Amino acid sequence: MELIPYLAFLSALAALGVAVFFYNNVKAASPGNERMVFLMTEIQKGARAFLKQEYTWVAGFVVVMAILLTIAIAPLAAISYIIGAILSGGAGYAGMTVATMANARTTEAAKEGPAKALPIAFRGGAVMGFSVAGMALAGLMIVYVVFVLWLDVDKAFEIVTAYGLGASSIALFSRVGGGIYTKAADVGADLVGKVEAGIPEDDPRNPATIADNVGDNVGDVAGMGADLFESYAGSIIAPISLVAFAAATAAETPDSGAALSLFMFPMAVALVGMVSSIIGSFLVKGGSSTDSRALSSALHLGTNVAMGITVVGTVALAYWMFSGDEFGGNPIGLGISVIGGLIVGWALGKTAEYYTSDHFGPVKKIAQQSETGPATTILGGISAGMVSVAASVVLILVGVGVAYYGGELTFGSDGDIEQLQGGIYGIAVAAIGMLATTGVVVSVDAYGPIADNAGGIAEMAELDPSVREVTDALDSLGNTTAAVAKGFAVGSAALTALALFKSFEFAVNKAGGAGTLDLNIGNVDVFVGLFIGAALPFLFAALTIDAVGRAAQEMIEEVRRQFREIPGLREGKPGVIPDSARCVAISTRASLREMIVPGALAVVAPLVVGFLSVNALGGLLAGALVTGFALAIFMANAGGAWDNAKKYIETGAHGGKGSDPHKAAVVGDTVGDPFKDTSGPAMNILLKVMTIVSLVFATAFVDNAIF
Repeated sequence: MELIPYLAFLSALAALGVAVFFYNNVKAASPGNERMVFLMTEIQKGARAFLKQEYTWVAGFVVVMAILLTIAIAPLAAISYIIGAILSGGAGYAGMTVATMANARTTEAAKEGPAKALPIAFRGGAVMGFSVAGMALAGLMIVYVVFVLWLDVDKAFEIVTAYGLGASSIALFSRVGGGIYTKAADVGADLVGKVEAGIPEDDPRNPATIADNVGDNVGDVAGMGADLFESYAGSIIAPISLVAFAAATAAETPDSGAALSLFMFPMAVALVGMVSSIIGSFLVKGGSSTDSRALSSALHLGTNVAMGITVVGTVALAYWMFSGDEFGGNPIGLGISVIGGLIVGWALGKTAEYYTSDHFGPVKKIAQQSETGPATTILGGISAGMVSVAASVVLILVGVGVAYYGGELTFGSDGDIEQLQGGIYGIAVAAIGMLATTGVVVSVDAYGPIADNAGGIAEMAELDPSVREVTDALDSLGNTTAAVAKGFAVGSAALTALALFKSFEFAVNKAGGAGTLDLNIGNVDVFVGLFIGAALPFLFAALTIDAVGRAAQEMIEEVRRQFREIPGLREGKPGVIPDSARCVAISTRASLREMIVPGALAVVAPLVVGFLSVNALGGLLAGALVTGFALAIFMANAGGAWDNAKKYIETGAHGGKGSDPHKAAVVGDTVGDPFKDTSGPAMNILLKVMTIVSLVFATAFVDNAIF
């Protein structure tokens, strides 16, 4: 059992090897003609320039946090924090690099049909997927082995948790900054190009088109990768920290028989999930049909196989690790917890698919409502998003119930470690179940932006319409896969935040003596904290949506100016080209400026409240978890529904492209853009950043709180 961290590290190295293999596979494919290579290069240059500037800005924040950790916790916590930040940023950069290389190659392959194009897009995404999973797990195992096993340093688990905080910091700014960038360009391109100028999506006359395609990579690839890196690392850290802080509170030793099994189980599940993801990734093959159902089946085969192998492996692990005398119940219980999390994560994804796919009623209803204008289109999307929250809440509660039952089943009435109830641990490992197959889940998600870029290149390179037909089919599927991945991410965020919250409670009680944290709602501090926490996700969403609006306004004015001042641009005269570089610069400058306030809010709010009152901070975390989860689901699914309602009309329904319903659907899609690609996805990071900041600084709060 002691070898599990080392075996998990080896599986992470294997995942990175798979990423290199798929990179070489994609690189060997043809990028197409000279025009396609030019467009691919312009997108690459824009994406690299943005990430370079973004990481430069974020580096300043990382330095400040590292200094604060050095003072409040320990210098080694700062080192762990920096490792997490560097690896998270590195994974995002690696994925973006390959995605911007795979786009033109997917377009070229689309000339021969989806059988050639889909595998290239998936393999490009797989580089992102296995870079994220491999780097996250490898870095975490290094931190755990060095600081906990080899050096056995003081505050070892605060130091391990700081690794997750480093990943969270990069994820927050990458999601917010990348999301603002991509949606500013997308909104500007759509409103002026489609609605005002009446030209097609990705038309080469539109100066915002290149910026829009750059945004797909910095927001939906690099930003999404950092998001899932943080989610994956956090899901493993949460149960480990839970056991560590519970053991410290109860004066247990982390190397006792029961505690050792509880420490190793999350790593073992991650090991099994990684191997399963690697196997599943090689099973994705393209078919000859552009039917979205056939494409979906081909793309999701790898995910489904990986999930199946993970289920079998988890059952075996549970029997092996929890059948000893230290556990008074049934060893299969924690296996049920993990499998329950995996199934609920899949179900959340399927729920998102139902509300965002044009195969089902909600999207078709929104498309129909577009016949009566933008107002009814927007009302339909809001309604669909809100209804999806109710379904998702039911699913997450089922997951919590199953996970709690599974933990109690293994532990018996009480855990071997005093104060650690088995049910809470079961909930913590359920989050790993949701993200155990992160490698292949992110691969499928990152496939979407590549397919989107491929369609843009096909349009800008003026290829045969049959090529765009293939890329549109791939792109439509990509919108659904993105919604599915967001379901996994936000579901795991809820469970991980709950486990981290319990760890926070143990850490506070350890620092100040049992009973320090009083979460009774009748306590005025807790009551005030609840309301602050409930309001924070709304404030965060408002700040990010407003940021997109301001940045998009700059983009709209620039596109209008170019259409007005460059003779022959709108008419498409030969030799007349737009100034795309200026639009890229506008998105870059605006997104970097706008990401600071909402990004800082997630860190500053718990620090300020924590130093005022620990009980108020407990209330804040509880309030934010509930409203943040609901807002994240609402915005992601409403935005996805509006987007696919527009695409459904573009297939010829309700008048097709250029019709009044189409213009109404474009407005709905524009409203939904910051919902689904900026505010919604960043919400789950907000929840975990606030919780993990609270956990890392728990001791400092207890020692220095004013009230």
